[in-house]
Amino acid sequence: MRIAINTHLLIYGKLDGIGWFTFETIKRLTHNHPEHEFILIFDRKPAPELRFPANTRIIVLPPPARHPILWFIRFEMLMPLLLRKLKPDVYLSPDGWVSLHSPVPYIQVIHDLNFKHNPKDLPFWPRWYYNTFFPRYAHKAARIATVSHFSAADIAKSYGIPPEKIDVTHNGCNEAYRPNSLQEQEATRKEYSGEHPYFIYVGGIIPRKNVARMLQAFDRFKKDDTTQTRLIIVGPEKCSDNNVNRVLNSMQFRDEVIFMGRKNTRELNALYSAATALVFVPYFEGFGIPILEAFNAETAVITSNRTSMPEVAGDAALLVDPFSVEDIATAMKKISTDKALRESLIEKAREQRKQFSWDNTAHKLWECIEKVVGK
Repeated sequence: MRIAINTHLLIYGKLDGIGWFTFETIKRLTHNHPEHEFILIFDRKPAPELRFPANTRIIVLPPPARHPILWFIRFEMLMPLLLRKLKPDVYLSPDGWVSLHSPVPYIQVIHDLNFKHNPKDLPFWPRWYYNTFFPRYAHKAARIATVSHFSAADIAKSYGIPPEKIDVTHNGCNEAYRPNSLQEQEATRKEYSGEHPYFIYVGGIIPRKNVARMLQAFDRFKKDDTTQTRLIIVGPEKCSDNNVNRVLNSMQFRDEVIFMGRKNTRELNALYSAATALVFVPYFEGFGIPILEAFNAETAVITSNRTSMPEVAGDAALLVDPFSVEDIATAMKKISTDKALRESLIEKAREQRKQFSWDNTAHKLWECIEKVVGK
């Protein structure tokens, strides 16, 4: 069998949730099924650090596509020509971009529909593209995969897709995330927070991640804080949420917020492990990989009671209303002062995390492929 895979978001060193899904599943699919040929279609030369087995062929289809005009050229003009030449049995798109003009059966992975429910979170042209093409992609797809039961139900309802056409694969967590020793945790706090305890947020600074309200909650929490707790923010330095800059400029405790930029897996694991808690309170999320990363690093979690996050967190996190600054601040106070609560959540997380692994994700995705092309 010949399987073509869209990998234009597989950019080493800049992987977000979709990028990690792509990397981790492709790594396992190609190794687990050496009898099949996998063709990875990049939009630029992949980094040398990305290594794949002998049954993998890499094709670069330029130009690099980061704008809706280039998306259209790539997926509606160039990709159909390439697929006609390659003649794959199936085309898999882990990031959702496919093609309306190719007869090759395809599997579309849709991680969430935030662009439909919160269109103002995106600039005009990207949201127009998503809301114009993704529903049409979904109806044409041979099958759809998604990362949570929440997203599966949302796709079925929003697009009128039969539920039996949608497979839930969930996400997994890098095995490098683990608890560090107390000595290592002390060294991390000494290096990054001046030996003070800290909350950690991991993710982009975009509207749906709700960073502005998290900052407001931290400022409110600090007014009664006796623990000298800091807030560390890890992720891309580019901010696309104007509310965040406005809140930062008005914060009383702005100097106790530490922006780290991107960190590699080893550094991020150390930061998770030494944190008092992960604070991850988006108002819309298809899955929420940072929750699993914190679970595996054995760090307590505060997360939202909306969309997919209760599904991922179960009873192993403090769930809050992401639209309530007071609710988030109260959870911060509770988790920072109650060691028994933190230990109870961590113990529950050891069980909850067993439900999710990249091995399971890849297995479910392979089953999805088999449903399209036959075993």
